[in-house]
Amino acid sequence: MRYRRFGKLDWQASALGFGCMRFPTLDGDYAKIAEPEATRMLHLAIEHGVNYLDTAYPYHGGNGELFVGRALKNDYRKRVRLATKMPCWLVKTAADFDKYLNEQLGKLQTDHIDFYLLHALSGERWPQVRDLGVLEWAERAIADGRIGHIGFSFHDKYAVFQEIIDAYDGWTFCQIQYNYMDVKEQAGIRGLQYAAARGLAVVIMEPLLGGRLANPPEAVQEIWDAAPTRRAPADWGLRWLWNQAEVSVVLSGMSAMQHVTENIASAENARINSLTEPELALIDRVRTKYQEICPVPCTRCEYCLPCPNEVNIPRLFELLNHGVMYNELERARKQYQELPETTRADMCIQCLQCESLCPQGIPISEWLVRVDEILGQGQPYELRATG
Repeated sequence: MRYRRFGKLDWQASALGFGCMRFPTLDGDYAKIAEPEATRMLHLAIEHGVNYLDTAYPYHGGNGELFVGRALKNDYRKRVRLATKMPCWLVKTAADFDKYLNEQLGKLQTDHIDFYLLHALSGERWPQVRDLGVLEWAERAIADGRIGHIGFSFHDKYAVFQEIIDAYDGWTFCQIQYNYMDVKEQAGIRGLQYAAARGLAVVIMEPLLGGRLANPPEAVQEIWDAAPTRRAPADWGLRWLWNQAEVSVVLSGMSAMQHVTENIASAENARINSLTEPELALIDRVRTKYQEICPVPCTRCEYCLPCPNEVNIPRLFELLNHGVMYNELERARKQYQELPETTRADMCIQCLQCESLCPQGIPISEWLVRVDEILGQGQPYELRATG
């Protein structure tokens, strides 16, 4: 295992961190962890040098922290730094900060959380907890020893990310979604570099887009297969992250023992600036190919919103695009059915107001018909001209 300095701290984190949100489960029930196998996986990772574990209040239906607490008995807790997260969306009053932290300490069977995050901050959620005094509360929790360091995880636009960073000098670290397809999404590469320049450790989540980048479509796999050095797509994705000096820890949500052993092997080569220019160009070609496969050229600028009929246009296009790009149409169809009915594509009344606002010139009304045909009615995706 290779290690990296964790921001300003005098501590070295393992390049690979264990994300505790995708343990193997029983009977397809996310809330039921297959504990014997999950324990073996977690212990194997620790025994091979993984020293950063990341969990959260809602993982595995609220059972994730309970399991991690049980799995870290017999001195395993002493061998790792443990991260978990405040469920900010549940916080209604300032008293809730202590309520949830103390509950988490109990579930994790520990007297302190090494790295505590405000979970999934956004432009909406950040002001809510900030105005309740979460930063002052965190400093008190650090002073009394229940928290070692405070940070946050993030899902929103870069401008919001920078605002949060700039609002407090006491951040030790942050956690962002980042991979070779998300260089311009959410915090993106700008956020990575900005946070690192401010001295924060940067923990990476979704390094393989929830596993999507590990199982590419044929057109992308052909590019990987043409590389002089043969590596699994997942290995390429992880190495691209570890190649960057600003990356402190890459979390992997491992759901099978094979994932653990493969990722540990990848982490042995987690060196900064280890990829050659031809290898970086290869990854650029893969990104370009994914973008070519993408059906709708939507940038999610949201100029099309609000739709007068409440259709969630960017989200619908995102579902179709990801379903096609990552060979996950069935998953996209399930997610489509889970959307509120009033926001689905079949609610479009073809008023065309959105099309006059779209800077990409997308024939939105035509694509919404296709979205409902493919995701709502289960028709196969076929490449054909629009507009």
